[in-house]
Amino acid sequence: MRHRITSILSTAIVLLFVAALFTKCATTMVPEGGPKDTLPPVIVAMSPNNFTTMVDTLHPPKIYVEFNEYVQIKDQHKELYTSPQMKKKPSVVRRGKGIVVTIKDTLRPNTTYAINFGSAIQDNNESNPLHAMRYVFSTGAEIDSMYMSGYTADSYKADSVSKSFIWFYIADSVETPKDWDSTMFKHKPHVIARAEKNGIFIAQNLKPVRYRIYAFEDTNDNMEYEPSVDQIGFLDSTYNPMEMPGFNIWYDSLRHYPSAEPQLYFRMFTDRRFTRQTLSAQERPSQHKAMLYFGSANPNVTKIEFDSIPSDKVIYDPQTIGKDTVALWFDMPSEELPDTIKGNITFFKHDSINNLVETTEKLRLAWVKTESKDEIKEREKQEKERERAEKAGEIYEEPKVENPFKVTMNTSGELNKDKNIDMEFEYPLTKFDSTQITLNIIKEKEEPRAVKFHIVKDTANIRKYQIRANWEATQKYELLIPAGVFSNVAQEQNDTLKYSYTGSDPNKYAIVKVNVRNGRPRAHYILQLTDKSGKTQKEIFNATNGSYVFEYVSAGEAMLRVVEDINANGKWDTGDMVLMRQPERTEIYKNENDEELFTTKENWEFELDVDMNKLFAPITMESVVKMLNDREDARLKKLAEEMEKKRIEDAKKKNNQQGGGFGFGGLGGMGGGMNGMGGGMNGMGGSGSGNFAR
Repeated sequence: MRHRITSILSTAIVLLFVAALFTKCATTMVPEGGPKDTLPPVIVAMSPNNFTTMVDTLHPPKIYVEFNEYVQIKDQHKELYTSPQMKKKPSVVRRGKGIVVTIKDTLRPNTTYAINFGSAIQDNNESNPLHAMRYVFSTGAEIDSMYMSGYTADSYKADSVSKSFIWFYIADSVETPKDWDSTMFKHKPHVIARAEKNGIFIAQNLKPVRYRIYAFEDTNDNMEYEPSVDQIGFLDSTYNPMEMPGFNIWYDSLRHYPSAEPQLYFRMFTDRRFTRQTLSAQERPSQHKAMLYFGSANPNVTKIEFDSIPSDKVIYDPQTIGKDTVALWFDMPSEELPDTIKGNITFFKHDSINNLVETTEKLRLAWVKTESKDEIKEREKQEKERERAEKAGEIYEEPKVENPFKVTMNTSGELNKDKNIDMEFEYPLTKFDSTQITLNIIKEKEEPRAVKFHIVKDTANIRKYQIRANWEATQKYELLIPAGVFSNVAQEQNDTLKYSYTGSDPNKYAIVKVNVRNGRPRAHYILQLTDKSGKTQKEIFNATNGSYVFEYVSAGEAMLRVVEDINANGKWDTGDMVLMRQPERTEIYKNENDEELFTTKENWEFELDVDMNKLFAPITMESVVKMLNDREDARLKKLAEEMEKKRIEDAKKKNNQQGGGFGFGGLGGMGGGMNGMGGGMNGMGGSGSGNFAR
């Protein structure tokens, strides 16, 4: 009975895809000024026919696909792929109202092949794409006809990963991973599918056998999984399409491609364990700064030494979260730094058999001062001024040279307990006399009142500091930093800095209270308040059962994302293919109406009751389908609201144009009101009836 249900489902899917390709109305040329052509090309003939069997493996025929109109081929290198993958991609060229596909590879025997065109085929006039076009054939006597569906999601953002590839390996043909999983590096997949923009994929032409299945986001469009670059997802078990439950499939008329209820769920993450450790590049972008770029995170550097610079004058500064980029700062006078700094670096590097071995490599860091276009223009201008002054017998005064010292900081704006004064310097500081800095409250007709403050150095960025204080609501503040307070490794010093700020008025912000309950014993969570796009605005670490408060929340749409911090290290941990470990779960809180977005308002307090047992309930395909349905309903609702808003705006514009003609109305004339016989909203103006359009 299960086989019969699967067969019926397969037939239905085939019919749906055929319908999507063949049953659209023909596209015809429209007269100038007529409605815009929005229909994609229509296939009218294929030779050989789709689903041809017994194709010659050595000399496959050329494939001709004819359309009802002239077409163009766009982004072929991104959109076109074959399943299984061919060593050389087929070539696709236009011929008449069709395309010719030439297969350049020797094919495998008894194999079902599919050439997937994505949205590469578009009509020639309006570039309407023909989505989901596939040509299927077999070098054997049968076409493999089983299906599976699935969903690829970003495990941190808890949102769809579009256009990811899904690789299917027949389980009996590859080894079962034990210590670590190298399947994707050692073997070619037997079947390939690709997710659409909504993250959902429909894998076709599968056999009724068990598969090991992987998904990856092809960032570089090269059909190859690149660790640390592409996101990856894997499943802990094998799956046979014959044993899977049935699923619904439909044609998404808004997005113009097939969609389905998923049977498989991939939590995608970036895995950095497979990257090889190398010193991939070195440069010296400025006189006092050099950059070292490593192939993998957290390089184990044991020694750096230079011929002309003492070791205590070199500041080692990891720049990124993964620590794979390192800055070197040279704490020496400019005149003592050579144009080319030579030295050696000793670190642990992967050898040819992937073992980490301590290695010493040469460093050669060259720097040459070059003038920018603006500097050249200014120099030439000053040379002309000097020449003019000398000819006129005048004394030429050199222009004041701009202080090269640079610091980035918020020089105005509101301050509160969550928003302080940030300072980031171009170079690391060698001197910081904070005793000379003053912070005062400024009131009219009163003497400035000094405010206590403290300066905190950033733990991740040695060039970043923050000035913190107990900022009072609506008070005016003045920060004064005298000249020479700061000195950096280039021996530059600051000019006098003077800025004004205002303490935030809490009545202009919202408060969001989060009640955490039913968390597992010893479980820790990270609470992240995000904007509607998922960008983190505020976060609270090490949350357990209890109440937590987000203050000074700007009005607008927001979401609450919760990270299940299993190891309580205060951060989200990605997955690991080496250890075959899935990433830590993140989930978006939903209210009782299954809505993720909530709207904050000024001077309002919002309370969210988060049941962690419910939020982090075991993932089932039913829960994934429900989540996707809820998101799709929310998306369609928002789309409908935007369309209605646009319709009203267009109607108003049209009505204003109609009511703007010659009439009896106007501001002071006969019937100049809303219903008068003039240019008003419902007036009988000179250019038409003027009625509000619907």
